[in-house]
Amino acid sequence: MNEQIIARHWLALITPKAAPAIATSTVLILARIWNANGAEHSLGNAVLMTALSLAAAAAGVCASVGRAGDAVIAGTAFAASGGLALAGVAGYADGLSLPLLLWVLTTAIAYGLAARYWRTDRRDRVAYERHVSDRREERAHIERVETIRGTTQIEVARTGSAYAEQLAQALVTRAALPGFDPRALETAGLPSLHAADTFQE
Repeated sequence: MNEQIIARHWLALITPKAAPAIATSTVLILARIWNANGAEHSLGNAVLMTALSLAAAAAGVCASVGRAGDAVIAGTAFAASGGLALAGVAGYADGLSLPLLLWVLTTAIAYGLAARYWRTDRRDRVAYERHVSDRREERAHIERVETIRGTTQIEVARTGSAYAEQLAQALVTRAALPGFDPRALETAGLPSLHAADTFQE
């Protein structure tokens, strides 16, 4: 069974692992740009970001405790809430120490949550690969058994054909001998040799 080998680029392998740090770093950079453009100590901007963060958190709570309990929507809403809170603090604060501290905490929390999904994904992938491997081994075993059975049937048919040819040749040769009486063979209990009778007639 020929399998296609797919070699993934190293960037494709690293990007999912770097996604939480890239996301939180992007929020921090944009918030500091916003801070430099007038958000520092702006009470209206702080109230806006707080309201948006609380709204996102409330949406996450509703999604997680709702009847459907959609984990993807809840996780997205909580991530948005954390990002908005980080952006609000980083945009409002005048120094870099508090935004950097919040960035480190947010990144650590993001990696903690992502690690759980990575473990689940890895378990599912390993289970799928085991299932596929078991199916391949089972199919390979069935193919080997069928190949052996087919080869045996071909050999039996070939041997039977060769035996029939040798028997026919022996009958023809025996019938050509002088004094051959096919009826004597029949009286001895052997099968009738009509081909030999025909040959003699």
